[in-house]
Amino acid sequence: MFTLPLWLEPVERLVDAGGAVLVVLAFVAVLVFGMAIERWWYYRITWRVARRRLIRRWAARSDHRSWSARTLRHVWATALVAKLSRPLPWLKLLVALCPLLGLLGTVTGMIAVFDSLSLSDTHQARAMADGVARATLPTLTGMAIAVVGLLFISRLEHVIRREDQRLHDRLARAVEESDA
Repeated sequence: MFTLPLWLEPVERLVDAGGAVLVVLAFVAVLVFGMAIERWWYYRITWRVARRRLIRRWAARSDHRSWSARTLRHVWATALVAKLSRPLPWLKLLVALCPLLGLLGTVTGMIAVFDSLSLSDTHQARAMADGVARATLPTLTGMAIAVVGLLFISRLEHVIRREDQRLHDRLARAVEESDA
């Protein structure tokens, strides 16, 4: 008999509890939460440094009033905000995928339940209830990941809008302070 390494036992229990789709959902959850942590880190560390650098670069310019200078300011600000929102489409895709993967796990689990019931001579309600409970676990997992992911996406979009406005305000204030 083949025994799994100790570090793979949680994966085996995951597959036993909800099927192979639950492992895929766990992988997607790791991706979603990994991207969330990366965005938090980017916002807390890298974004603030890049924003200060851009404000200093803008304030150091001699021309702030011409059309080309304002266009340049807009392009610089848009490029910086785009870096903040770069993984947003991927996050939205992964979050939208979670309920669908959960539904796939439920359907495949129900097929397995009905298949095992058709092969057995006795139609036990207890076995069917256990099978249905195991089959619905992927849907619950997919919905839970999606809800948490949607909360993060909503928060990230709010931060992006707020930081875009703050960046434009600080760029304008830097010009006012340099003119004074």
